[in-house]
Amino acid sequence: MLSPHEFATLLLVQEAPNQVDMEREELDALFERQLVQLENLVSGWQQWRLTASGDSTIKAFKRFS
Repeated sequence: MLSPHEFATLLLVQEAPNQVDMEREELDALFERQLVQLENLVSGWQQWRLTASGDSTIKAFKRFS
């Protein structure tokens, strides 16, 4: 089960991945659960993005809310 902060971070990764603070503690938990991953950009920067499991988690939550 995700904490409210973890779920909020998951939504932030979905909606505004370039605005996610790379040092957020919640990202570690989401990464361990394989809900997010780091994407290497052409610019040399990295940003978080949802995995298929992360996307499914959000879709499931939206269906039941």
